[in-house]
Amino acid sequence: MKIDKRIIPLAIGGLGIGTTEFTVMGLLPDIAKTLQITIPQAGHLISAYAMGVVIGAPILIGYSVKFPPKKVLMAFMILFTLFNGLSAIAPDYGTMLIIRFMSGLPHGAFFGVGTVVASRMAGKGKEAFYISMMFTGLTVANLAMVPLVTYIGHTFHWRLYFAIVAVIGIFALLFLKLWLPPMESNQNTHFLEELKFLKNKQSWLVLAITAIGFGGLFTWLSYITPLMTVVAGIKSSQMAYVMVLAGAGMVVGNLVGGIVSDKLGPEKTCAVLIFLMMISLGGVFLLAEHQNIALILTFMCGALSMSIASPINIMMMKAAPKSEMMAAAFMQAGFNIANAMGAFLGGIPLEYGLPFNYPSLVGVGMTFIGLVVSIRYMYLYGSRTSGEEETAAECISCDK
Repeated sequence: MKIDKRIIPLAIGGLGIGTTEFTVMGLLPDIAKTLQITIPQAGHLISAYAMGVVIGAPILIGYSVKFPPKKVLMAFMILFTLFNGLSAIAPDYGTMLIIRFMSGLPHGAFFGVGTVVASRMAGKGKEAFYISMMFTGLTVANLAMVPLVTYIGHTFHWRLYFAIVAVIGIFALLFLKLWLPPMESNQNTHFLEELKFLKNKQSWLVLAITAIGFGGLFTWLSYITPLMTVVAGIKSSQMAYVMVLAGAGMVVGNLVGGIVSDKLGPEKTCAVLIFLMMISLGGVFLLAEHQNIALILTFMCGALSMSIASPINIMMMKAAPKSEMMAAAFMQAGFNIANAMGAFLGGIPLEYGLPFNYPSLVGVGMTFIGLVVSIRYMYLYGSRTSGEEETAAECISCDK
């Protein structure tokens, strides 16, 4: 299948965002040592970035919808590149904390605008595939860039990690300028108008599926290292390969999710994928002590973790036809809430001394709730035509 070069700039942006978001987790001890703080304090840098994502997405989208999408994406990538470059030279913990918060601001906004731009560039029936191509950058970051940059940062200096991310940002800017086509802006909207989609039940159901159902996978991912080393018996020195395996699953699952969604429909695809998530997490809970099976489940869970990105974004854009960019930005906030919820709820059984496979059992419960909500969504909205969806999206009390 020929790749449309117009989508490549968005994928490069995703590569940079994925690298900066996930590499820091493996370099916390190095950062803590240099800045003379504890590792838990260094962990606050992750929280600061996530907070920036949640806050920045709706605000930046709200004040940029009247401008051409190409210029907006370039502006977001300039901010991303600037603040990651500053992270490489931050002199102390307080400064770093502020800069990491600022670095997160354009994250969700970039994907919010990028999701809509990708769907507009796609031909009829290829929207989910084009969105999955944009998210390919994020999955490749997990497969290749995160292990590579973690190694470089640990071997030489962690500041190189942020410098590399800034360089990726520069390349993203260049290709956005060269290859992304110009598109018209929406001059007939404003911030409050963009938020009107939050009045309809359809949007909240999609956000609930994202935060709760998708959050189930983060119960697994957040504690994957102790799960694989303590329960599955894999050596700590081999965990880099395990993460590469999970990253490979993300690459495959992301693309397959987009293709299947275009053929089966996003609503059915989402329900099927969440059901498979529930089964896979149940498998982790029951069978993680068997090393080979644990590795197979690692690939499967990695694949499922990204397979839902395209169909769930399409569902949200259908739910908010007049506020697509803002809705897509809220989806990024939803994914970050899923991350936080999964890590928090998955950690509860560990606080009571239960084994490291128990977070996945919590994930089974979360994905079950997500499946119920997904089926409810499919019952209410899955069979509507696009015109009917627009009418339904305007009424919070519509139940049929």
